[in-house]
Amino acid sequence: MHARGLTKRFGALVAVNKVDLDVPRACVYGFLGPNGSGKSTTIRMLCGLLTPGAGEIDVLGLAIPRQAEALKRRIGYMTQKFSLFDDLSVRQNLEFLATVQGLSRHDTRLRVDELLRRYRLNDREEQLAGTMSGGQKQRLALAGAIVHKPELLLLDEPTSAVDPESRRDFWEKLFELADAGTTILVSTHYMDEAERCHRLAILDNGNLVADGQPKELTEKLRGRTFVVHADSPRRVKAALDSHPDVLSVAQIGNELRVLMRRDDVSLEAFRHSLDGVDASTDVHTVPPNLEDVFVVATRNPGQGEERAA
Repeated sequence: MHARGLTKRFGALVAVNKVDLDVPRACVYGFLGPNGSGKSTTIRMLCGLLTPGAGEIDVLGLAIPRQAEALKRRIGYMTQKFSLFDDLSVRQNLEFLATVQGLSRHDTRLRVDELLRRYRLNDREEQLAGTMSGGQKQRLALAGAIVHKPELLLLDEPTSAVDPESRRDFWEKLFELADAGTTILVSTHYMDEAERCHRLAILDNGNLVADGQPKELTEKLRGRTFVVHADSPRRVKAALDSHPDVLSVAQIGNELRVLMRRDDVSLEAFRHSLDGVDASTDVHTVPPNLEDVFVVATRNPGQGEERAA
């Protein structure tokens, strides 16, 4: 999948601004960004549901949106609302979706039986979808999205309404699909999910501000992250917030995670910057994480320092 100069405007609002994407086959490719960053709009343009204002899109060798109709049978799409029929049973939901996708009656029966077993729904096949828990609905929605064995699966914040255990189980299912050859695009605002992706794009205000493997992106920030243990963390945070070399300070219990603007601030120099603070502190360096990447990317738009090949 490739996109060049992908742009979408809604009136005066530029929802997606000249985005370039390259998504390898059989890859779990994540879109990370706050609400309104352009994640959902980008996914909808890639699958032909929205027409871009500018740019070129190639999905599975098809030019989108011109060949969007031919793409429909080759992709699966799942939203955070799950798009289930609440008054149909689990089996009826899957049978209906299989029919819509053009499966024969014989193939539908075999495929639905397989999915009920794989997603642990065979003991609930007669239960109405509207009476299921969030995690059960999620498994059913995923089964429905892949009932026709799509080559590409697009997931728009699919874990926002489920518990942590269901989220973890859901991601195991995604990796199983990727291992079998399915390309997966998934949007999320959870850092722990973004870290799981093979490759990650960070969007902010419609701009692609970072793109690469999570480890590549975090490695670029090595030397910029410190942790401060303090008996008066709020006092220390106030001092650090006004320091010209500090980009962000996040309090985690009695610890402060500090992200610097530059990577040439030594541990001793950082300690020295706290000499005037009337509080007991202990400072050490820590490896950068994806949240640090997100902060740098979204607070320094247009610099491109986090882009990776």
